[in-house]
Amino acid sequence: MLGTEMVMVHEVPFPPQIITSKPLSLLGQGITDIEIHFLQVKFTAIGVYLDPSDVKTHLDKWKGKTGKDLAGDDDFFDALASGEIEKVIRVVVIKEIKGAQYGVQLENSVRDRLAAEDKYEEEEETELEKVVGFFQSKYFKTHSIITYRFSAKDGICEIGFETEGKEEEKLKVENANVVGMMQKWYLSGSRGVSPSTIVSLADSLSAVLT
Repeated sequence: MLGTEMVMVHEVPFPPQIITSKPLSLLGQGITDIEIHFLQVKFTAIGVYLDPSDVKTHLDKWKGKTGKDLAGDDDFFDALASGEIEKVIRVVVIKEIKGAQYGVQLENSVRDRLAAEDKYEEEEETELEKVVGFFQSKYFKTHSIITYRFSAKDGICEIGFETEGKEEEKLKVENANVVGMMQKWYLSGSRGVSPSTIVSLADSLSAVLT
């Protein structure tokens, strides 16, 4: 990892750049949260890493749009999620929960999206169960890190989980339909799990495309 100055996202430090097959820059950040009795409870902090030159190549037709335009444009975020560009989504736990709870949220979202597009077959079900199983036994302590590394072309995602005092554990997800919907869980405009991340990405990507 490069970059000396960490970027603070709701008091959680994120590296400004992550190296995969090339350097990716932190272009979107936000949180997942819920309001309970007028109190904001934050669950996770999120950072989205992309290569600005990939964005320019793949999303050129949105050039000149404002951040506000992009934030309200689900087609734009669909194009980002399904675009053949490398992406890393880094999720840091703020409020500790059981991995099983997180796994169920992911499972429900991915399954509903696949079912809506008639893509939820036996292979998808098996692969999704594998993902849920990966999170099932884990405990998400505060500062634990979940990393989704989406490859550019082959519909593969490597999920990593790091928690205090333990080596990073990894899982490879190779069903392109499941991988696509996992991206959309975080990156699908008005249906994304974190509206603040969508607004932040829209502003950054508007600047990149100008």
